[in-house]
Amino acid sequence: MSHNEAKTPECSEREFELEMLIAGRTRDIGDFELRRLLPAPKRRRVGPFTFFDHFGPVTLPAGKGMEVRPHPHINLATVTYLFEGAVEHRDSVGSLRTITPGAINWMTAGKGIVHSERTPEDLLAQPKTLHGIQLWLALPKEAEEIEPAFRHYPKASLPIVERDGLRLVVLIGAAYGAESPVETVSPTFYLDAHLAANATLRLEERYVERAVYVVEGSISFGDEEFGVGKMLVMKPGGCPEITALGNARVAVLGGEPLDGERHLWWNFVSSSKERLEEAKQDWLKGPGASERFPLVPGDSEEFIPLPDA
Repeated sequence: MSHNEAKTPECSEREFELEMLIAGRTRDIGDFELRRLLPAPKRRRVGPFTFFDHFGPVTLPAGKGMEVRPHPHINLATVTYLFEGAVEHRDSVGSLRTITPGAINWMTAGKGIVHSERTPEDLLAQPKTLHGIQLWLALPKEAEEIEPAFRHYPKASLPIVERDGLRLVVLIGAAYGAESPVETVSPTFYLDAHLAANATLRLEERYVERAVYVVEGSISFGDEEFGVGKMLVMKPGGCPEITALGNARVAVLGGEPLDGERHLWWNFVSSSKERLEEAKQDWLKGPGASERFPLVPGDSEEFIPLPDA
């Protein structure tokens, strides 16, 4: 689906200013590292997005791969989007899906889910490249305890806007005259934007909170240049513009502000500190011992234990 003549909504007249620049913090998760942008010390979220992890690109040798053992989540949704590679997703509602580049995979934790993420077994014996972004979205308060679920949206189902050196894949929400089929529970958006050299992307004013993350190449905003690993959080209002310095790829995301504070502890996100404590106690018993955290079919021999702190 291509929208070549999509129109951008009108913008209010105001100064286009950068609210904050975030540089990713490197985290070691075994055989490779990732950059964590959110939560940042001075910026906990953008719209409902409370976690932003950029992993790779990394080439893993034969015999090595992603091996994230079963672990729990509550009161959030995860969104996995790959640029390269493959990840096998299993969860406690019975889902089994090989995640491949260009598709959106949305897992709703709700009242509780357990899942694992591993390199598919048939790829372990060969070198492989892995590159992608995983996001966590805090659910609105009225939806925090909904039933857990998993939805896969194929690459071909996601609309594309092409114009003036831009190729915009609308992964979530509505933008530039196109709308993603991904079902959401709060106003939010997420784009995979490819910019040819010197192309300019003008952000829409549609959403209050917006951020641009540089995945590949570099961009300019105002008189400054920003490279891979930098997230530009824009001030509300207006339609700020970024320009590619050579070919570039950016993730653009945001939405409406959350309905109140969220508390984060390990893999748990909730509006209630008491709910976090309940989740800790449930996971201390181990997967399968609690109704909220069942076993993962096909991957029930091991799990990540609750950390001490």
